[in-house]
Amino acid sequence: VSSYTEWVLGSRREKTSPYLICELDRESGAIFASNPHDDEFASMLSFADFSSKDRTFTCSRKEFLGRNGNYANPAALKFKGLGQKRGTGNDPCAVLQTSFELDANETYEMTILLGQSESREKARELSLRYRDIKNAKLALDGITDFWKKLINVIQVKTPDPATNILMNNWLLYQTLSCRYWSRTALYQSGGAYGFRDQLQDSMSFVYAAPEITKEHIIRSCEHQFKEGDVQHWWHPPSGRGLRTRMSDDLLWLPFVVSHYIQVTGDKAILNERVSFIEAPLLVSEEEDSYSRPNVSVEMATVFEHCIRAIKHSLSLGEHNLPLIGTGDWNDGMNRVGYLGKGESIWLGWFLYKVLEDFVPLCNQPENLALKEQFVSHMALLKSALETSGWDGDWYRRAYYDSGDPLGSASNEECKIDSIAQSWAVLSNCAEPKRASRAMQKVADLLIHKKSQLILLFTPPFDRTTKDPGYIKGYVPGVRENGGQYTHAAIWVVMAYAKLGLGNKSFEIFQMLNPIQHSKTTSLAKEYRIEPYVIAADIYSGTKHEGRGGWSWYTGSASWYYRAGLESILGFDLRGNILKLHPNIPSDWKTYEISYLHGQSQYVISIMNPMSLCSGKMKYKLDGKELPGQEVILLDDGKQHHITASLNA
Repeated sequence: VSSYTEWVLGSRREKTSPYLICELDRESGAIFASNPHDDEFASMLSFADFSSKDRTFTCSRKEFLGRNGNYANPAALKFKGLGQKRGTGNDPCAVLQTSFELDANETYEMTILLGQSESREKARELSLRYRDIKNAKLALDGITDFWKKLINVIQVKTPDPATNILMNNWLLYQTLSCRYWSRTALYQSGGAYGFRDQLQDSMSFVYAAPEITKEHIIRSCEHQFKEGDVQHWWHPPSGRGLRTRMSDDLLWLPFVVSHYIQVTGDKAILNERVSFIEAPLLVSEEEDSYSRPNVSVEMATVFEHCIRAIKHSLSLGEHNLPLIGTGDWNDGMNRVGYLGKGESIWLGWFLYKVLEDFVPLCNQPENLALKEQFVSHMALLKSALETSGWDGDWYRRAYYDSGDPLGSASNEECKIDSIAQSWAVLSNCAEPKRASRAMQKVADLLIHKKSQLILLFTPPFDRTTKDPGYIKGYVPGVRENGGQYTHAAIWVVMAYAKLGLGNKSFEIFQMLNPIQHSKTTSLAKEYRIEPYVIAADIYSGTKHEGRGGWSWYTGSASWYYRAGLESILGFDLRGNILKLHPNIPSDWKTYEISYLHGQSQYVISIMNPMSLCSGKMKYKLDGKELPGQEVILLDDGKQHHITASLNA
């Protein structure tokens, strides 16, 4: 058995390998590796080990692979014993090898370790502790218990097994382990916090682990400049990151704060005091600036952080629409408004929703003038969005610096963009008949049932003389350039659900489920990526139609969870008050949600005797009829049963 670890300890192995120090720790027998030339992690010590005492080792990649060797056929697997090379200049790796014989039906257990620590002593202690198989098993049991506790807070039983598999197991796991903790995967090896990215991810934890959401709200405030704008992304622990002219990043802070308070009832978070950061302002010709900002001596409440973000976003362009800057969620449209005049219809819907949710938090006497300002701005946005946003059959996407429209029937490419239509519904702002018409056009032009894709926009950018930005550099039909960008496709699901179209909403929800893309051999060969995690994108180009793009590292996982739980199953929690607003397929006769409220288990059975998609609810709590449209939850340590019947 050979354990092979190829060290990087930096950004690229080609860059760091000459400087890595590899050595054998004589006290533990583990291989230690460090990069003393790294600016931020020079003090960290990495280690590789395994439990077998009868082992040989090498720190030379050349020795392991051999001359002209490769990973499929390493030279070191053809002989016993390794050369025990260490030090520097050996094209570093860590290889541990042992040999043993097994009798028939005999088993052999061993642990293989890989880790990093802040000191030799800690690395040595960890190696020795988990070399003991009993300790390793206890640790594994602890990890299993952690995940069970997290995912068991909410469990669902629907008539669709594929939905149950993702909702009950994989979505929160993908969001927490990959998106929130590691912030890296095969397709994007990064490690940075994205200001908008992890804030959105954190919204899916408000039911099972609201402390994670709260923690990240505070962390995000710490990466807001005192002027109100924020770092587009930053790397811990130094805080180095990018200051940009992105127009939506900062607004996700008040958006997530409002959502957190609505669900948990924890208004006290608004009074938490958090510092700002400071760095030179961007000069007129700068689109962004990478730097390590200083922590400001100025501190403010989370409420004030949100207010500064909102106020920084109130500037309007020629059409009284928000300025798009160098991107407004779709980073690839970074040239639409880079001169400072371009405007975004989508951002108008989003800002309206941010204001709508945040206005109720401005009820203190000292904030009434602020509240009036926000309400007045909402009215201005509503008028402008209908006047300058409507294209005749759907809503436009944006205006270039030149004043030319984008996402219009007059465009040769990107005639219709889904997020301008879905957020017309989700914002509660659009004129209802127009919003319904726009979503019908989404169904007609962007939803491809044959290929099971929901496109971001169509046609892709290819030959247009306009310069929308680096999005045009993607192959047509790939990622944001007219492929399925799952993040946006989930907003389409939520919009149809909000319109009460449960059959349509769930149909698209199923189209996005990776299990549906992998349920036959031919589909799996076409899809090519994991069937149990959400993909960031699926290609629509003719040569690659149906092929999955990035998996694991995508904000789509958290939004898919929310779409399933909130938009379709209708789970609406407000502190200790539960309401149900189902938007389900009409052929569902019943489904179940199990919710752990503190120490009390609530088993919620939703009945659909009239084959409806949505409607009013009649509730029974532990067999007793309730008069209203809500259930007050008690944390009394007991199990309770809620029966909810869907009626016209």
